[in-house]
Formats: sequence, C-alpha cells, structure tokens
Amino acid sequence: MRVRGFVAAITAVFFFAAAVAAQRTEVTISLNEQFFDSLLDAVFANSPAPEFPLSKVEKRNEQTVLVSGFTERRSAACGNSIILLRENKSTRTAVRFRDGKIYAPVAFSGSYSPPFVGCVDFGGYAETNVDVEFDRSAQKLIGRIRVLNVVLNGANGVGGSLIARMVQSSIDKKLNPIEIVSLDKLSLPFILQNSAKLKMKATGVRHEIANGALNVIISYEFVKD
Repeated sequence: MRVRGFVAAITAVFFFAAAVAAQRTEVTISLNEQFFDSLLDAVFANSPAPEFPLSKVEKRNEQTVLVSGFTERRSAACGNSIILLRENKSTRTAVRFRDGKIYAPVAFSGSYSPPFVGCVDFGGYAETNVDVEFDRSAQKLIGRIRVLNVVLNGANGVGGSLIARMVQSSIDKKLNPIEIVSLDKLSLPFILQNSAKLKMKATGVRHEIANGALNVIISYEFVKD
C-alpha cells in the first residue's frame, strides 16, 4: 500500500507539472576521481593509445621536414610523434581535484629525429589543468586542457626543450575541446498513465568543483511534449 501511495504521489506531481507552463528543477551529476580512473582504464583498454604527429609528415621513405624552424632529413622508421599512455615509469594519466581546480597529469612516449642526430626516443609527462566552461553556441559543457609544464626523460639530453614545446603544442591542438555533456542529449520524455506526454527539458548547465569531484548541475523544466 505504501508503494502504491508513493507512486500515486509521484504521478500527481507529474500531472501538476504538465498542467503548469514550466515547472523547474535542478539535477546534479557528480563525477569523482574514481569515475575518471575507471573511464581512463576503459578507454586505454578498448582502443589504441592516442597518437599525434609532432610535425606534418608526408608518407615517403625519406623526405625533408620542417620542424620548429629546423630542416631535417628523416627516415620513415622514426615516428616523429607523441603517444599518450595510461602510465609510464614517471607517472600515471589521471584526473585529480585540488584547491578548486582540475589537475590532469598526462603520461606519454614518443620519438623525434633532431637535425644531424637520427631518431631519438623520449618519454615523460605533461602537467596540465582542465578549464571547464559552457559553450552557449554549441549548448555543451566542455573542458580545455591547458599544459602548464612538460617533464621530459629520455632523449639523452638531445633536443629536450624543443621536444617539450612540440609536446605541449600537440596536446593543446589535438585534445581540445573535450565535450563533457551536451544539453540536447539530456532531455528525457515521460509517458503518463493517461498517455499524456511530458518532457523533462534541459535548459542550462553549470558546474562546481567540490569535495574531490566535478559537480555538473543541470537545469530542467517540465513541459508538455
């Protein structure tokens, strides 16, 4: 009986919402560090590691390439690319919330052929912040990765500063922006007992960083569908 009474009460609320022009409410989705760890595990386990070129390269066995002002001859065996990793010897790619900010260390490896040296392998990690904003024109909550520093190991001291700048440029250009949530995917239909249709329409979104999580607050209104 209590269950029936509860269902009746909820139904009554829906009927009331349908009868009024726009009943508004908010729903909060909390995305914590554990969520992002699981998401990253799934991404790296089920798809190839993201790889980005450090320079624009033509597909020939040997060609001339311009990299940050240097002209070089390179072999197709050298990738001249950066590969994002779940983890390496230096760090583990993650999302962490500290002091109201989103920190995201990004592990990577790669290869580069400096002038007159040959192919050099390198690895390390990028220290980044993720800035979250609402794109009103696209009606999406997005994140933008901002590289603060690149910690490089390997490369035997060859071209270290140049590699760091190229790593930063590659991450800035290839990963941004990241779609977190889109309003057009958040609206929910309801069919009431009398076959009347009610729509829970997403009208806005904002965010806050608190208690080790990204809280996404979605504004809704109940309207007749």
